[in-house]
Amino acid sequence: MAFVPIADLAQRDDQVMKIITAIRSLSDEEVTTENIFSVLRDAPKDGKGAYSKSELVAAYKRLCDENVLTFERETLRRLQMKPTRTISGVAPVTVLTKPYPCPGKCIFCPTDVRMPKSYLHDEPGAMRAEMHAFDPYNQTFARIKAFEDLGHSAKKVELLILGGTWSSYKRDYQEWFIQRCLDAMNERDSDSLEEAQQWNETSDHRNVGLVIETRPDHINPDEIRWLRRLGVTKVQMGAQSLDDHILDLNKRGHTVEQTRQAVTMLKAAGFKIVLHWMPNLLGATPESDHEDYLKLWSDVALCPDELKIYPCSLLANAELYEYWQRGEYHPYSDDELIDLIANSMARTPRYCRINRVIRDIPAPNIVAGSKRSNMRQDADREMHKRGLKCECLRCREVRGSSVNAAELRLDAMQYETRFGMENFISFVTRNDKVAGFLRLSLPDLTPNPSPDDKEQERHLERGVTLGLPEIENAAMIREVHVYGPSLGLGDESEGEAQHVGIGLKLIEAAQELAASAGFKKIAVISAIGTRPYYRKRGFEIEGLYMTKSL
Repeated sequence: MAFVPIADLAQRDDQVMKIITAIRSLSDEEVTTENIFSVLRDAPKDGKGAYSKSELVAAYKRLCDENVLTFERETLRRLQMKPTRTISGVAPVTVLTKPYPCPGKCIFCPTDVRMPKSYLHDEPGAMRAEMHAFDPYNQTFARIKAFEDLGHSAKKVELLILGGTWSSYKRDYQEWFIQRCLDAMNERDSDSLEEAQQWNETSDHRNVGLVIETRPDHINPDEIRWLRRLGVTKVQMGAQSLDDHILDLNKRGHTVEQTRQAVTMLKAAGFKIVLHWMPNLLGATPESDHEDYLKLWSDVALCPDELKIYPCSLLANAELYEYWQRGEYHPYSDDELIDLIANSMARTPRYCRINRVIRDIPAPNIVAGSKRSNMRQDADREMHKRGLKCECLRCREVRGSSVNAAELRLDAMQYETRFGMENFISFVTRNDKVAGFLRLSLPDLTPNPSPDDKEQERHLERGVTLGLPEIENAAMIREVHVYGPSLGLGDESEGEAQHVGIGLKLIEAAQELAASAGFKKIAVISAIGTRPYYRKRGFEIEGLYMTKSL
């Protein structure tokens, strides 16, 4: 770092103080990106240019440490300008694997030799990965540093590994890749994945979730056991469509039944499920897509925990482009797409979180069809016009708002799965905002299912079928999540959901529910960095899970 004379530093501090005073004076309604940038322009750095967010946050931290200023969390949020990155309580760190041949031949996927299949070199995440030569350590370390430079806490890291079909990569590469990501979190080099995992239990940057993406036809019991050994807790899969004819036309290479089987096995093993759904594929219509969307929730073998809605984008380097040139493919108009998404979102169950409504593809790459990047907002406005609303989990999150623990209400909903019952337990505020939630699977314990049960395959001997005896006949906690920003600058927290004991209360509620249903054992699919948390609550490592007797 370059030396800054005391006089210059004092001058800069005066400018920073001017900025902070101006930002603090804004009303809540006035806190917009435009207004904050206006403040920055009025107080330029050294008479030229504006301060960056990282410079402002660093200066604010130093002035607070020197007792020149009193730390205020709201001021920090305004300086960050995008505090929502960690408002869910974790820092999402996304990394990309190296380019590698994909087993799929999907006609809608772009081909860019510089990138893993389906990714474009000018997507923000892809650009960052390429800058670091797809090195897992450097990608992870840089993202953590970027969070911390902006004043976000990265104590709890959700690691998202993207790059096409994870399961098609060689296993030694997979193991090395995750090991090096953990090494970056631990800030030291390990000799093995197991060592890196052990260190991460007490690291300053703990892995509280590990996400990979793969294809449904790559999921089997052996793959599931391997994913657990790696520490994976959440799996993203491209269902794309629930119509075999549409899948065939688009050369997807798997069937609807394979998606159903994959979801069933993954849920039985405790994984969180994120499905990708793609309207406007070749052969689809807005009407057929709407019916297709409803199948996600009417089919007990599906019912994903999270969903990404990725309308098909027509790209010049995809095979679908040739179909369009021949007049065989017709992209939906903006109005058709907004209408479809609005109707679909309004029918999404409350236990599911719609993560995204459009993929982050730079508009210049899209040849024809919608180029709108704010499709979610467009759909929200359309729903409002019709008197509808989305009640998905994302729309009901309390996020960074303060909560009164005494006023929270315990809410529980139950829905059927292919192998038993799923329970979504949450603490909600008076205005129905979710402060925290838990997903609990209760498999059917019937020893000999009747012929009527066979069709839906309700009885799934998980320990035998999946080769995981530690979870046989056990209730399964698949997810515990409490909202609120991770603590960073300033260690105190007043009323934020993450810090009022909601997690423990949810676990206690799950244990009571499991015991009342006749279960003698409960398991949790723990991430590496959350093991100490569950140990304090009576869970112990058994095989690839943490378990507790009831």
